[in-house]
Amino acid sequence: MFKDQQILAEAIQKKGIIKPDLLRALNQQGLKENRSFEEIIIEDNIIDEEQLAQIKSEILRIPYVNLSEISVPNNFLNMIPKKVSENYKIISFAREGDKVKLAMMDPQDFKAIEAVEFLAKEEHFQVEYFIMSQRSFNKIFKQYEILSEEAEEALAGYGGDLEGVKAPTDEEKGLEATIKSAPVSKMVLVIIRHAIDGRASDIHIEPTATESRVRYRIDGVLHTSLVLPKYIHASIVSRIKVLSNLKLDETRKPQDGRIRLNIEGRNIDFRISTLPLYDGEKVVMRILATQDKIPTLSDLGFNDFHVKAIENGIKKPHGMMLITGPTGSGKTSTLYTILSMLNSEGINIITLEDPVEYYVSGINQSQINPEVGYSFASGLRSILRQDPNIIMLGEIRDQESTELVVHASLTGHMVLSTLHTNDSLGAVPRLIDMGAQQFLLASTMNMVLAQRLARRICEKCKYEVETPADIVNKVKEEIKGAPEIYQEELDLKKIVFYKGKGCAICGGSGYKGRVAMAEVIQFTDRLKELVATGYKLSDVMPELKKQSFITLRQDGIIKALKGYTALEEVFRVSQM
Repeated sequence: MFKDQQILAEAIQKKGIIKPDLLRALNQQGLKENRSFEEIIIEDNIIDEEQLAQIKSEILRIPYVNLSEISVPNNFLNMIPKKVSENYKIISFAREGDKVKLAMMDPQDFKAIEAVEFLAKEEHFQVEYFIMSQRSFNKIFKQYEILSEEAEEALAGYGGDLEGVKAPTDEEKGLEATIKSAPVSKMVLVIIRHAIDGRASDIHIEPTATESRVRYRIDGVLHTSLVLPKYIHASIVSRIKVLSNLKLDETRKPQDGRIRLNIEGRNIDFRISTLPLYDGEKVVMRILATQDKIPTLSDLGFNDFHVKAIENGIKKPHGMMLITGPTGSGKTSTLYTILSMLNSEGINIITLEDPVEYYVSGINQSQINPEVGYSFASGLRSILRQDPNIIMLGEIRDQESTELVVHASLTGHMVLSTLHTNDSLGAVPRLIDMGAQQFLLASTMNMVLAQRLARRICEKCKYEVETPADIVNKVKEEIKGAPEIYQEELDLKKIVFYKGKGCAICGGSGYKGRVAMAEVIQFTDRLKELVATGYKLSDVMPELKKQSFITLRQDGIIKALKGYTALEEVFRVSQM
């Protein structure tokens, strides 16, 4: 309820919504019926709720948001507990970095603000306040019920107190049938369906001392979406084990498996990993959604120069092309895109993966199995006897696989693989550390591509933002080091960056999808000479400038200036 009803009434009158005579009559009615001015104009439909919220916004100078037009993902909604939301009429509807966007019906409710500030301190986030209508609150608050109601419905079948449920053993007869028919089967499907609806890439099901927490990774960031009673955790893990053909009675060591499910007419693969923790087993489900069409390099976000460099690199009949970056940086997606570019009737492409993440028609894909002695190293030896033109190795992990890929590159094969390094310049030293000889690397290296993934700004709700002068100066310094071919595309006199406000299209986050940030080294004859003789960074940089080399961060800043991603995203993912 607005504190100063007189100020509110005068503001509404100035808008021409009510006339002075009606205002006096409403004030008299309020005194007679012991109702506030605000209650009367809403209950008697004299003003629309959204209009009223907008007027309050102008008086209080707090931005207004209409949540009835926005789809708020559960991961954002659940940042504020349901009871807190209900008591104080507040909704968390979006997040940008460590800043949470929070809508309030009454921004003058200091108890509500105290509760929010306490949560913000505990969870280490900052708050940006908005004002909303009762209608907005009612619409979004129902979302608290949707997932929890489905979960409660699944839990209802248990009945009684099941806190004594323990991990299953072989001695429990008919266990698999029991799990399959139990309400937990529905619970697992609820968790999976909501992950797919929310565009999650991974599902984390984690035990704590008192509960089971479900988190979804969306556009690279984890969000809590559901908290379940601890007693159901072991049954959920067991159900997932049944689906992925893992050992039900093995709870002491990690296991890996795979599931293929038909979700609303789509075949979706899941890579399963279990890990024993102090409070029980944790499960991570990587969602490997099958794609009708493999994205192009441009779809992934590579700039025109990088696309051309990669296209030239894969025209070479033999040699090694490496993609580097941390886990989750999009290396596998880029590898599959390159393989699809190479895939043709006259070429034998064989992959060795752990595991096979996407099936591609026309390519021979093999999955390693260390338990039976089928490792990357033994698999590579077998592949070389299969008359391949192109070999894709999921990852170069050790000295043996390093020596084998170098040998394969020297014997007339094109080899594609990934490596864990921070940047493209670190690839050669890393291979040398794993046993490769410098003079052999000089003969085999064709290209190294380092990449990261930044969240892509939603095109529907993108807007320009003001950037502090110190950040602008920092950006200009970064861009000055970029080749002129890139600087010519930019207007450095007017530095403008963008963000997403949050809308129904992006689920209120301001981001939808991701875009690649990359740096590419093409191994020219001069670079190969430097590799063969040992080199310093000062020796390499002049040669890299000749091929218009830009760093990951420079590529990211250019993409931010073009409105593909936000500047804070660039700095977040390009930290070395």
